[in-house]
Amino acid sequence: GITTALSPQIDLATEPRWSRFDGTMGEDPDLATSMARAYVDGFQSTKGGDWGMESVNAMVKHWPGGGPEEGGRDGHFGYGAYAVYPGNNIEDHIKPFTEGAFKLDGPTKKAAAVMPYYTISSGQGEKVANGYNKYLITDLLRETYGYDGVLCTDWGITRDITSVYKFEGKPYGVENLTEGERHYKAIQAGMDQFGGNNNIKPVLEAYQLGVNEIGEAKMRARYEKSAVRLLTNIFRTWLF
Repeated sequence: GITTALSPQIDLATEPRWSRFDGTMGEDPDLATSMARAYVDGFQSTKGGDWGMESVNAMVKHWPGGGPEEGGRDGHFGYGAYAVYPGNNIEDHIKPFTEGAFKLDGPTKKAAAVMPYYTISSGQGEKVANGYNKYLITDLLRETYGYDGVLCTDWGITRDITSVYKFEGKPYGVENLTEGERHYKAIQAGMDQFGGNNNIKPVLEAYQLGVNEIGEAKMRARYEKSAVRLLTNIFRTWLF
């Protein structure tokens, strides 16, 4: 009965001190790419290889690669807010997505969903968490690589944080914004879904912020674009 899996974790294991190192498919970009392709193909294919009742949407994570955590500190806590690329090798971290999960051998073609990580990717656009980063989400993922599936934030990125040592929200780089403003910024960046939030209030507040800034017609069209992506995944797995 499960129709979406928050997996596979296809981050490259380039930082052995990282606490999520053992959840990856290793440090080799080519191996991780091949395994990502096989995993997603297997999850999403039903009888005959196409979408159907036995399909499970794969939500690959964490774009653009959450492996190179600064000092091995993890983004679940504020002290691990940054990802770094000391070898300037972000292309290796992206490869399991673009050459693996987005180029399936089977007819489902590409992973149904993508989850960016909590972290701020150093040197990659605005200094904000990946889920708020328009360069990483729209310019790179959507436009350069042509990905049009669902983008879901990692859990709780719009909630507040009071201490870098507490397991709380992860609004890295946007701590000064309200919860509604954070939702609006993530939507502007290109996100479709908010992991860990079932509260409609800040989503409606974000809509109103957009209406005030760009007008109701454009904001409605933006919300409907995300609605189509989300409903597509629901229909593909025969939930309706």
